[in-house]
Amino acid sequence: MVDVVIGDDGLARCAWGGSTPDYAVYHDTEWGRPVRDDDGLYERLTLEAFQSGLSWITILRKRPAFREAFAGFDIAKVAEFGEADVERLMADAGIVRNRAKIEAAIANARAAAELPGGVAALLWSFAPEPRAARPASFAEVPAVTEESKALAKALKRHGFKFVGPTTAYALMQATGMVDDHLASCFVQLERP
Repeated sequence: MVDVVIGDDGLARCAWGGSTPDYAVYHDTEWGRPVRDDDGLYERLTLEAFQSGLSWITILRKRPAFREAFAGFDIAKVAEFGEADVERLMADAGIVRNRAKIEAAIANARAAAELPGGVAALLWSFAPEPRAARPASFAEVPAVTEESKALAKALKRHGFKFVGPTTAYALMQATGMVDDHLASCFVQLERP
């Protein structure tokens, strides 16, 4: 795979971002842009956990159904989910029906609700300093970093489930904690 592709619009994007129209929209308008609100970060954390072992396009295309099934990813509402909700979610063909991931999403909402400073403060405290330059190729993009390992440990200490270092790094990429758009990609981000 070539690391950067030129789209029909003439723009150079990270190759994955040019592979489907859904990916192009996500890549161009959302991926890597800073997310600072608790519910928004809880949503991304939940979706990254559901993605584990699956293709991101599957989760992206099911995101509207996930939002409906998980009360718009409102932490306080999901934290109140009980066994009847687990069964309802297991019967929902619009989402990924994996009991361990569903139960983790609920447990994570409860853990997030208990964080004194909120989930955004905790997650962003692990954001590394910006790199001097964006990666030139995917070979320079790690799957795990020291920061993502530390973040995963901290989340587990606070009672979060289904968040290892790889999921933590994917979350960091998706929410703007790191900028892994390639150097020749047209997307230019400002880190807050």
